[in-house]
Amino acid sequence: MKKTALIMAGGRGERFWPQSRQNMPKQFLSLTDDGKTMIQLTVERIMPMIDIEDIYISTNQDYKELVMEQLPQIPEENILCEPVGRNTAPCIGLGAVHVARRYGDAVMLVLPSDHLIKYNTIFLSTLEDGCQIAEQGPNLVTIGITPDTPETGYGYIKFIPDQLLGRSYRVDRFVEKPDLDTAKEYVASEQYLWNSGMFIWKVSTILENLKEYLPQVYKGLLEIQENIGAENEQQVLEQVFRKFPSESIDYGVMEKAKNIYILTGAFGWDDVGSWLAVGRIRKSNEFGNVITGNTITIDTKNSIIQGGKKLIATIGLQDVIIVDTDDALLICDRDSAGDIKKVLENLKICNRTEYL
Repeated sequence: MKKTALIMAGGRGERFWPQSRQNMPKQFLSLTDDGKTMIQLTVERIMPMIDIEDIYISTNQDYKELVMEQLPQIPEENILCEPVGRNTAPCIGLGAVHVARRYGDAVMLVLPSDHLIKYNTIFLSTLEDGCQIAEQGPNLVTIGITPDTPETGYGYIKFIPDQLLGRSYRVDRFVEKPDLDTAKEYVASEQYLWNSGMFIWKVSTILENLKEYLPQVYKGLLEIQENIGAENEQQVLEQVFRKFPSESIDYGVMEKAKNIYILTGAFGWDDVGSWLAVGRIRKSNEFGNVITGNTITIDTKNSIIQGGKKLIATIGLQDVIIVDTDDALLICDRDSAGDIKKVLENLKICNRTEYL
């Protein structure tokens, strides 16, 4: 069966402020030593198994030029621009009807644009396993990550150890982000995986599930599908998509659906959720510092310093994050990296939108 992929690239990446901005969000930044952007790496990673003309990018109109600039090999008609953000269920549905219009049915991979994978060969093998399970029936396949810490920032998926299909386990249930004590229980039980946000299914399968669990969205998607390629395609998209509820695929479909299977992803996954990820994915020096730009460090340890042409000099610091851009400077404790969104909230309240 034909294999296709939808890469979701509409996020703002607020926890990577001040480098990530509304006009240049995280997925279009280079955060690795090879100089490639997150979205470029995502596309490159799946090209051995998906033809380039079968890779779709879901984003918004503001980022279309960025996608075309960074991914010139992607056909322009495969860049799906949402008129307004409506979370992942309508996003995935839009991709599904475009694939359905073109092929009738096909296997569809759904991948975020801002994850990093260390072991690409194992990753592709896992995707191939998922494709096989998806082809066998009306199965919804997801990929989970074995937790190595009681992380409270991820959703979890409970699987049933003795119910196997190929290399996958049947899913018992999806659970929301837990508190610390609950997360510790999940990790200790060895029956929970982190929810990676990666999915594999046939287009027909996901559309049937949208029909059952999100009928309003499904009805609108059919109207959009009927007008793909027509003169009024954009007008219909604008009118219909704006009426969709903002609904995640997890809450809208996966928490209610049947025939859900999960594969364990042992391929060195990182969701690059905050500046702390840079400390994991880039090489540190002998003092545990990850440094770029024009810097001098004296008695500075375990810090992340992202500079440019301006000289940054640090003395006697430990466990800090410093990010310098042309118009903004971030200085924070490593333990407070998750609070960067509060800066943006404050900027919005103060109407200082030039820094967003």
